[in-house]
Amino acid sequence: MTERQVLPVDVRLMNLTASVLAVVAVSVVMYGSLAWLVRLPLFNFTRITVQGELMHNNEVTLRANVLPQMAGNFFTMNLQRVRSSFESVPWVRHAVVQREFPNRLRVSLLEHHPVATWGDNASSSVMVNRYGQLFEAQADDADVEHLPRFDGPQGQSLQVLQMYQQLQPLLQGMDLVVDRLQLSSRGTWTVETTSGADIELGKGSTQEVLARLEVFWKTLSQVAARYGRAPTDLQSADLRHENGYAVRLKGVTTLEPGQATGRKS
Repeated sequence: MTERQVLPVDVRLMNLTASVLAVVAVSVVMYGSLAWLVRLPLFNFTRITVQGELMHNNEVTLRANVLPQMAGNFFTMNLQRVRSSFESVPWVRHAVVQREFPNRLRVSLLEHHPVATWGDNASSSVMVNRYGQLFEAQADDADVEHLPRFDGPQGQSLQVLQMYQQLQPLLQGMDLVVDRLQLSSRGTWTVETTSGADIELGKGSTQEVLARLEVFWKTLSQVAARYGRAPTDLQSADLRHENGYAVRLKGVTTLEPGQATGRKS
């Protein structure tokens, strides 16, 4: 039986060095080959397909806005940056960007669906979508002429939308339609209707505000009929009173000269 020969230290170091250099050389060659491969013109994007909701945009305008911000090919393009570029286009709410081998890009878009304009300015380009998010876009008259107007403190657009969704069915039962809904910095709600009526709803939770409005709704027709009027003749109402409300009807006065306006129900 022969004993295993132990190589000298210097020989072992030379072998190890040679092995390391061989691995490094192979790695460099592989990296260079890979870098060359991923930069082949074959992988440059030659087609971008845009699909989804394109009511306010089209492929031509989208490409004009996004293409200058796109860089890279199938392997190197930053899809997060591309998605952000599409979502920065007016009316685009969400974009999904996918690669299709070897040189195609597919983009699916969702647009904002406005439910109201936002702010004091009736011609404001800021709108509220159906998720309570604010977005800014130039809108045609056809887009906004039928929309109510919301107003409130910063960050409260969702709360205003949710209140509107609860109020509108009750008001429709009174043949009234919301034209403007406002939440003040003090937490007070005010409604203006398309018929010109102003309704002070007061403070409180949604349930408290709806409860006051429901009491008002149940008695408004009776109060209006007493003076030969309909709910649509409502001029203003103040529901902030604990045991009733104050109301004004068009063409009706029940006060002596010099008295405060309004009638307490």
